[in-house]
Order: sequence, then C-alpha cells, then structure tokens
Amino acid sequence: MAEPTIDARVSPLAHLEERMRAATVTGARGVTLTEWPFVTMVNLRVAPASEAADRIEKSLGAPLPRECGHTTTSGPHTIAWLGPDEWLVLSQADATAVATELREALGGAPGSVVDVSANRTTLELSGPAARQVLEKGCPLDLHPRSFAPGKAVSTTVGPVAVLLWQADDTPTYRLFPRSSFADYLARWLIDAMSEYRGPEVP
Repeated sequence: MAEPTIDARVSPLAHLEERMRAATVTGARGVTLTEWPFVTMVNLRVAPASEAADRIEKSLGAPLPRECGHTTTSGPHTIAWLGPDEWLVLSQADATAVATELREALGGAPGSVVDVSANRTTLELSGPAARQVLEKGCPLDLHPRSFAPGKAVSTTVGPVAVLLWQADDTPTYRLFPRSSFADYLARWLIDAMSEYRGPEVP
C-alpha cells in the first residue's frame, strides 16, 4: 500500500492568517481579507487566431478572452487576458493536470504553457468597504460604471504590482501579487482597512 501524500507546502501568508482574521470589520462598512493559497495558475501564450488556440479553448471549455480586462469562465477554470497572445488560467483543478492538458492541446504549435502557481498567491478582499480600501492605493477607476464583476487587469495596489480581478458585486476582489511581495501587500491592506472600524466621518 502506498504511503499517504503529505502536503508540506506553506503559503506565503500563513504567518499573517491571524492578523488578517483580526482585521475583519463587520457591519455597513465591513471588509474582510483572506488568503486563498495554492490556486492553480498557468501562463498561456498562443496565437489567438490559430488552430492551437481552438484546441485550447475546447480543452478549457471556454473561449480565450480577446480584450483587455476581460475574463471567461467554465467549470473550475477562469481565463484572464494578459496581452494580445497571453492569458492566465486560474483553476481549482490540479496544476499538473491543467498544464499537461494545455500542453497537449498546444501540440507543436508556437507558444508556451508554464505552471506559475508558485509565483503568486491570492488575496481576497470583500465587503461593502472593499472598493474604498483599494481606492486608497489603486490608480484604476473602480466605480461599477468602469470596473464590474468579471473584469481583471494588471495594476498596482500601493507600490505592489498585481492582477486585480473583481469576482462579484459584493464587491469581492481577488488580488494576485508575486509571492515575494504578498507580505507587504497584506500588511498594507490591513492598515488600509483599519479606519473602517470607526464611525464614518460626515
């Protein structure tokens, strides 16, 4: 009988789990910050109008988004546009399985499929005050008229480069910083959340 597999991975923000939980604000100005560790992330490069792209779309069950800021979703996969021939596949499925399937779909065509799951982590900021917290350090116009659920763009929050994805209209935002910058970003967000504990200043 095979020995059970032990997952020895430690997420980039495991040491801040309690601080993030303690930073939670409830009520009308509520906001929460949590880490979603070990999300599968696969960087994909392929010519968009190619047979290889068609095969990849069939494999993922969703079209590759063709415009800046757009995402598509099918089952466990969400595909975010990074450039004219580049996408980030975010998935709840096993990273090795997703990367293998995409490499098989790419075949011998020009392009690349790279498992970058260890390169970033995922922070989720959610609640009525989440947009106001982000607006303290994000140059984007995050008003719903400009940034709505399903949008994902590369930007900065504070001094940290992230992929920012609005998951729903709670609003819930998912931020994908490089793992080496995750600690700084989480502490920045915790500090930005702190004022919402008090009453709103008229």
